[in-house]
Amino acid sequence: MKEDIYIVAITVLLPLTAGMVVTQGNPYHAIVMRGILGAVAALVYSLFGAADVALTEALVGTMLSITLYAVAVRSSLSMRLGVVEEEFNATPQASLETIENSEQTNSAKQLLSTLRQTLSKYHMRLELLTYTNPQALETALIAKEVHGTCVLSKPGVTSEPFPLPPEEQPVYHLQVRVQRLYELMQPELPSTLVSLSEFDVHQPDIKVPNLIT
Repeated sequence: MKEDIYIVAITVLLPLTAGMVVTQGNPYHAIVMRGILGAVAALVYSLFGAADVALTEALVGTMLSITLYAVAVRSSLSMRLGVVEEEFNATPQASLETIENSEQTNSAKQLLSTLRQTLSKYHMRLELLTYTNPQALETALIAKEVHGTCVLSKPGVTSEPFPLPPEEQPVYHLQVRVQRLYELMQPELPSTLVSLSEFDVHQPDIKVPNLIT
């Protein structure tokens, strides 16, 4: 009788952990819960005498799937931002920490910090890719090598409907080609630091020449 109670208690954990997996907001926590779900499932299989099924679940259903999920989350939850190395005092393929520790203006450091804080709210990372000139940066954006580009703002280039006075002109201009990223960043980025616009890869000639030369 006591053994039956243990089996029922362990079996009840199966739908409970499954529910916790699908309700997790943090993808990394969801991966951990998926591992716990796999362990509980393997234990239930073994309790019912299906040792071979339990072994398959542990090795393939849990270990392999968690590895694939971790790789997918790591690669997808990141924003690749292209910049011109001269504007950020960086070297090609420099890491975010390297660029932040280099001799930059306060505006550049503030921009990177704001972007990283904004993305961290959605469990995303900021990955910087540097290019030697604006033409290469433009080509990378059109070819979808980066999710967005950040360049020094030009006079008159702003997301505001009316021209701004020189002292209120944003320092940088940020273009993103992913609408969801645009929606996430629009309320978070200070207009005095950076102007934001959405880039249409199907009509690049409409927007790019006014921003990058």
